[in-house]
Amino acid sequence: MTTQVRPGLCSVTFRALTPEEVIALAADQGVEAIEWGGDVHVPSGDTAAANSVAHKCRDAGIACPSYGTYVRAGKDKALEDFATALDTASALGALNIRVWAGTVSGQDADAKTRDLVCGDLVEMADRAASAGITVSVEYHRNTLTEDAVDAEQLFRRCDHQNLFSYWQPVPGRGLDAWLQEVKTLGPWLGYYHVFHWLPARPHDERRPLAEAEGDWHALFAAWSPAPHWPHQRTAFLEFVKNDAKTAFTDDMAALRRLCTGKAHMTA
Repeated sequence: MTTQVRPGLCSVTFRALTPEEVIALAADQGVEAIEWGGDVHVPSGDTAAANSVAHKCRDAGIACPSYGTYVRAGKDKALEDFATALDTASALGALNIRVWAGTVSGQDADAKTRDLVCGDLVEMADRAASAGITVSVEYHRNTLTEDAVDAEQLFRRCDHQNLFSYWQPVPGRGLDAWLQEVKTLGPWLGYYHVFHWLPARPHDERRPLAEAEGDWHALFAAWSPAPHWPHQRTAFLEFVKNDAKTAFTDDMAALRRLCTGKAHMTA
């Protein structure tokens, strides 16, 4: 696709900052949308904080399209936790809510685990649909969406029109694998989380986004959201090297180039 993409930010990139500081930093760097995290900046259940953040974003000309929760389908009280998070998303004015598909990868999940996760996701998607909010599942290691094949099986099993998938790169898999993942997830694909990490021990190494701009240009070109995805294409920058504001400035410049199709192909 060649349609311009909206540059966004995941607030968890700067957990040490206040919401007001995140908004000011985002506005200064041309961020048009923020996915607010449910752990620090907009705690689940704190609808007053959600309302406050929504108003401050509106004043800054920044959208709040998504609420990033840590609700994990298949865990005890997942639906109870989701109900609280859904109320918070509504107070924020977010039209999408992020959840997680369990706590283990597909290769470690038995049939009971898959049934529990799927059952919760379907119920979450039903409840959110009644509120006019989509449900999107984080694409992440140690969940049932660790890879595209497992994710496809999960989404086909759930078979719900209000259930979608994020996509983000698993470090080290490489561009060919990433492009195949994006293609496989096409019927459910929504937002991108954007970063450039290299595999390392004990933790992956965060690198400047510009170093992978060529790969990301290809990934943006291959990005076709699900036919029934109702939201604007938005790429949320997530995490920067050393949590540094200078790294954020550089990474946002790279993301803005990607969003407008003007990536540095020699990067």
